[in-house]
Amino acid sequence: MRCDRVSSWRSPVGNAARLLATVLLLPGAAWAESTEQALPKLAELEAAGARIGQIRVVTDDIFDLADPKEDKLLFRWANALHIRTRPAVIEHALVFKSGETLSVARIDETERLLRRNRYLYDVQIRPLAWHDGVVDLEVRTRDTWSLDPGFSAGRSGGANSSGIKLKEYNLLGTGTSLSYGRSNTVDRSSNTFQFSADRILGTWTSLDLSTSRNSDGRRDAVSLVRPFYALDSNWAAGITASRDDRIDPIYDAGNVASEFRHRQRQAEAFAGWSTGRVDGWVQRYSVGTSLIDDRYSLEPGRVPPTALPPDERLVGPFVRYELIEDRFEKLQNRNLMARPEFFALGLAASVQLGWAGKDWGSTRDTLLYIASISRGFEPAPEHVLTASASITGQYSDGQAKRQRLGVQSQYYIPQGRRWLFYASASADTLTKPNPAETLLLGGDNGLRGYPLRYQNGQRRALFTVEERFFTDAYVWRLFRVGGAAFFDVGRAWGGNATNTVNPGWLSNVGAGLRIVSVRAAFSNVLHVDVAFPLNATPDIKKVQFLVKTKASF
Repeated sequence: MRCDRVSSWRSPVGNAARLLATVLLLPGAAWAESTEQALPKLAELEAAGARIGQIRVVTDDIFDLADPKEDKLLFRWANALHIRTRPAVIEHALVFKSGETLSVARIDETERLLRRNRYLYDVQIRPLAWHDGVVDLEVRTRDTWSLDPGFSAGRSGGANSSGIKLKEYNLLGTGTSLSYGRSNTVDRSSNTFQFSADRILGTWTSLDLSTSRNSDGRRDAVSLVRPFYALDSNWAAGITASRDDRIDPIYDAGNVASEFRHRQRQAEAFAGWSTGRVDGWVQRYSVGTSLIDDRYSLEPGRVPPTALPPDERLVGPFVRYELIEDRFEKLQNRNLMARPEFFALGLAASVQLGWAGKDWGSTRDTLLYIASISRGFEPAPEHVLTASASITGQYSDGQAKRQRLGVQSQYYIPQGRRWLFYASASADTLTKPNPAETLLLGGDNGLRGYPLRYQNGQRRALFTVEERFFTDAYVWRLFRVGGAAFFDVGRAWGGNATNTVNPGWLSNVGAGLRIVSVRAAFSNVLHVDVAFPLNATPDIKKVQFLVKTKASF
């Protein structure tokens, strides 16, 4: 693949020369602009059977200093301190290449893949020239500020969390992530080191390493995987392994009722193959082997549970099948603010069956199963409805065990340019879980007006409606601002640990701000909410304040 790498010319002499050239060559510049506007669209080029010629990769700085609104001293400093993404990183991420017949589907998929990288703010792919059946393309990206030297603090469900870390999302412009930090949550305090490289030596193989030293134990994980990185990928392979030593709590009405030690080891090795995209559909097949080893014990000085979960070791082979429909919709102002979002509206399904046998060292002969299915719909113009379901569990001794079945849906209805109605529904159920497995519901996972993990049980349902507001505010060219009014209603019930103080359906109303720093790689959406429980008992505060960051609105 031939790519021309371009960097911005930013010296004072260069700027003056560029201005002079623009004045002297104005007629030519105007002709070039009109020629660019006259270029066929990508869909027209595909219909004409155009082949891809040169691919020009341009990686821009964080701020566009040619824009008077961004030509500020602070922004010039940010550009000067920031190491721009190397063009080779973008080149290696393209799923099309010179000499191929142009495919809009592959160009769209490249944009989706590139936009998943947090160190990129914008991605544009457009034709540059069209001649003799050959089209030259430009891939232009704009970076985000990728160094996160920060302090975080949050509050949800009446519990505080905090952290301090140093994380670089785009180390030396290579797309590699490196971080070290300390966090404090209601469960534990942790010192964590993480390393992640998505494309080792220019390949699609990713390496992820993490290690945490926690107040109640430690966790280590490693992953080396060459995934099905694109719909036309023909093979995948990888190995993953982790070990975790921690204290698991059991909650009652938002309070820790008992605790126990949980030691877990997991590992997987797999290989997969596919014929790629055929008539808009992708089928993938994988085989592998997996290990899940759980050990439980009492912890000195902690209140023990009524019964410990039984130790379990499951080792054996598995097979996996995936079906994906290539159908995506590019929208804006749904879960993000003023950023393109891609909704998977096609059918996506996956089924995995494994056998853990005593001959492999398992505790017992067990069939392991995992399956999921999702689909998107457009009931009306610009309306989007997504629905999904998943199931995981074990089958042994003639019955299903440790099974979890879940369904959920989301509905997005735009009401003009700034307003959006959002509704979601979800339900989960457990079948013959071990004593430590439970479904939680409270201020930290959907029921915003109640304490942390206030209800638990073997069944759970949650319904949410929101009226979302997206403003045009672009504070200092750094922050987007929005808001939401919401109503939540839900319940968790069944099993031995059900909340006996307030076991029925719970609901709350509230409102809050949404703030996101769009020019930073760490730009999750900051939620600042106030919620009022509608079914409060005397032990619950009448007003709940929540401050936390989430991946979406």
